[in-house]
Amino acid sequence: MIVTPLSDRAPAAIRDALLSHGWEGEVCRLTASGLETSAFHVTGIASTMIEAMLPVANKLGLEMVTGEDWIILTGARSRLGAFARPWVQPEAVRDLAHAIGMAMPADRPVEWRHARGALSLESPVLMGILNVTPDSFSDGGTATDEAAVLRRVDALLAGGAGVIDLGGESTAPFAPPVPLDVEMARVLPAVMAIVREHPDVLISVDTVKHEVAQAALDAGAAIVNDVTAGRHDVQLLGVAARHKAGIVLSHSRGEVGRLASYDAAEYDGDVAGGVTRELDVSRATALAAGIAMEAIVLDPGFGFAKHPEQNIALLDQVAAVVALGSPVLIGASRKRFLGEVTGRPLEDRDRATAAACALSLDRGARLFRVHDPEGTRDALAVAEALWRSRQ
Repeated sequence: MIVTPLSDRAPAAIRDALLSHGWEGEVCRLTASGLETSAFHVTGIASTMIEAMLPVANKLGLEMVTGEDWIILTGARSRLGAFARPWVQPEAVRDLAHAIGMAMPADRPVEWRHARGALSLESPVLMGILNVTPDSFSDGGTATDEAAVLRRVDALLAGGAGVIDLGGESTAPFAPPVPLDVEMARVLPAVMAIVREHPDVLISVDTVKHEVAQAALDAGAAIVNDVTAGRHDVQLLGVAARHKAGIVLSHSRGEVGRLASYDAAEYDGDVAGGVTRELDVSRATALAAGIAMEAIVLDPGFGFAKHPEQNIALLDQVAAVVALGSPVLIGASRKRFLGEVTGRPLEDRDRATAAACALSLDRGARLFRVHDPEGTRDALAVAEALWRSRQ
């Protein structure tokens, strides 16, 4: 049985209406939260369980749409919470009640553990992109010597970046693989230069090779960003665990040079359901390798094995990934699907990036990997103010 949370919204209007009738603030908040609606898509469910669920849903005031081996269950969060107590439900639906309870959104994580401590997520965090590659899809060749690297870092920090994400191998479509010695020669001098000039700055190394991750962490990086979530090199997970590094696990499929292709863009059902299921497996693998839950951030993998319309659907369903319980990073900056939507070339997609990030924040994301932190920062400030007004 697989349960996928669907997108929802906070009922600020209900809270404000209760306040207008003299209700106390905390009571209003709790009541409005209970009236907030949620929906779950359940697949692989037996027909006998579906039949047994019908009177239970009716009794609790829940709505159901059913198929041969699936249901969509929706209703007020308080009613769903009442159902998600398997010990009080009929035996025939207890497994479903337990699964719904496990899928209901937990409290939002407030920090991300990494090799140098913890990064607060109370406010949105911008991860500034620093590519030390000649062939990156967006900004290749712009930071290939130490002076250029430091100028780029200064610009990212001035724009509001809280983390510098440093990569030495491109994931652009059909980009050739980068030999280990070449990637090391690109990444390590940059890490050491940043640590020397900006010792307090958090560095994330964007790599799929455990040797590069090891060397970068030894040199002062605190986070590993693996676009294959350990699929390419499972030893990378062990390196991150031993260093107590933060790690970003991205959803992707296929080999590194084909990640951005459409080779594996077919999903069994909706794309959000497929992404959340595969990310859940990736996280379980990372946990088994010794990485702490508090060190894990999940990335839905915009642009990787997804057609433009699938990326848009996934953008709307970011809340489903958030419901897995780990902080969520959005890496949509200047991606091809934004160009498809806007008709803009690579160098003119920062406004679209900012919009995608703001929409993702409204759906629960807290970290945003971008080329232009300054423009995105302003969009996130507005989205964050709106989000906080609803709490």
